[in-house]
Amino acid sequence: MKLYYSPGACSLSPHIALLEAGLPYDLVKVDVRAKKLESGEDFLAVNPKGQVPALMLDSGEVITEGPVIVQVIADRAAAKHLAPAPGSHERYKLLEWLNFITTELHKGFSPLFQPAIPDEVKAFFKERLMGKFKYLDGQLEGKDYLMGSQFTVADGYLFTVLRWAEAMKLDLSGLTALTAYKARVAARPMVQEALSKEGLMKAA
Repeated sequence: MKLYYSPGACSLSPHIALLEAGLPYDLVKVDVRAKKLESGEDFLAVNPKGQVPALMLDSGEVITEGPVIVQVIADRAAAKHLAPAPGSHERYKLLEWLNFITTELHKGFSPLFQPAIPDEVKAFFKERLMGKFKYLDGQLEGKDYLMGSQFTVADGYLFTVLRWAEAMKLDLSGLTALTAYKARVAARPMVQEALSKEGLMKAA
């Protein structure tokens, strides 16, 4: 498999999933602005959406959209329990978390990465995000991970987004359960390895 990624972008989530799953893969770095691979090849030929992550299976099929990619990875290493069994109540809870992260958090950050958007508008989106993080803080009270004691692909995704909160100067220090959770995920050896491979250890 090949994971097309950009350092620190949402592709960090499937990168963590691949390492946690113990699956063999190749990393292919993408310049998402130029839509080029390091080799100079056109990334749009791989993913016409022009976005990371993209996962090329050994068959040559390309899968896009992070929440889908991480489930593909989890299902290919079922013994690692990175996702509950398909069709189970717990799997639907995982889907609920993945959808919350992608729609309420991930997309909520999009305006903050746009230089053309005025600071007062960004302040509105930051306030909205803080409300979501306060909700998460309550949900994580007394739990190691989103699904309880078991690390899942949703945790790799939430950790990725929490790194953006730090970069955007969102003060989460008062959210003790959430900050402890971030530190717990960051300390996992495979998360450390993903950060190292993407050159992100200093920013972790």
